[in-house]
Amino acid sequence: MNFNSFRKEINSGNASVKELVNEFFLKIDSLNPKINAYTCLTKSIANSQSENIDKLITNNQKLPPLAGIPIAIKDNICTKGVVTSCSSKMLKDFVSPYESSASGKLWSSGGICLGKTNLDEFAMGSSTETSVFGATSNPWDVNRVPGGSSGGSAASVAAGLCLAAIGSDTGGSIRQPASFCGVVGLKPTYGRVSRWGLIAFASSLDQIGPITNTVSDAAEILYSISGKDNLDSTCLDKSVPNYLSDLDKSIKGIKIGIIEECFDHPGLDPEVKESVLSSVERFRSLGAEIHDIKCPRFNDGIATYYVIAPCEASANLARYDG
Repeated sequence: MNFNSFRKEINSGNASVKELVNEFFLKIDSLNPKINAYTCLTKSIANSQSENIDKLITNNQKLPPLAGIPIAIKDNICTKGVVTSCSSKMLKDFVSPYESSASGKLWSSGGICLGKTNLDEFAMGSSTETSVFGATSNPWDVNRVPGGSSGGSAASVAAGLCLAAIGSDTGGSIRQPASFCGVVGLKPTYGRVSRWGLIAFASSLDQIGPITNTVSDAAEILYSISGKDNLDSTCLDKSVPNYLSDLDKSIKGIKIGIIEECFDHPGLDPEVKESVLSSVERFRSLGAEIHDIKCPRFNDGIATYYVIAPCEASANLARYDG
């Protein structure tokens, strides 16, 4: 289900927002024991938010853009009055006294908070197997991993346990689990989204971004969470475009660079290579200009990442272990 189909349910008048949201909780109660996507649920918060939207509907008042949309939050993003554990024993009892800027914007836009999602401890992993709450399973095949570190967010969207989730991406932690779970994941440009309230891994790389079922849903979430934030000095002071308005535009003439070294790596799975190249041809058929690019230092990227990320992580996380 995407946002627009859910809105049709709301507009039909057959059920209140609160009733529709509680249907998600029933589904979570049924499926989460198998998938382990959520670390905790926020039913009382969701009920209160849902009732507020229902009052607006009853009084024929203008609805905020994400009115009634059920959303999950990765458990390294602070939510006021709710445990934010980073899937670690160190923070298992930490109840955040404040709301992250990104999640706060979602609630101001009418989103409904369903709960917090599982991750690799302190977002350090690519499989969501290192959580103190246990591993998350891929909803398409519970014997496989959902990717990580935002595996709980990706799995919850793929399993229909929410309509959208936000995660954090340092070195692929939104994009890779979204790929594993067959949903849409986006790491925004650095500074596009405030990092205030994100428990930092590597500050020069971390970004908060959406995981959704469709590109248009991702555009809506990104629009809601983007923009300048005085609480984050690295946040861009630039106007936020209406991403939805660009989705129907032709891509004819847009230049897309294909890094040759990506396809020469011995670890590249042939099926993945074939899938990516077929997408390239799809873009070409739609009028995009495809350019092959040589990037000789590309394969040094992982080594570089494993210098930068652990150095920043050791500085950021020393506060938790002394």
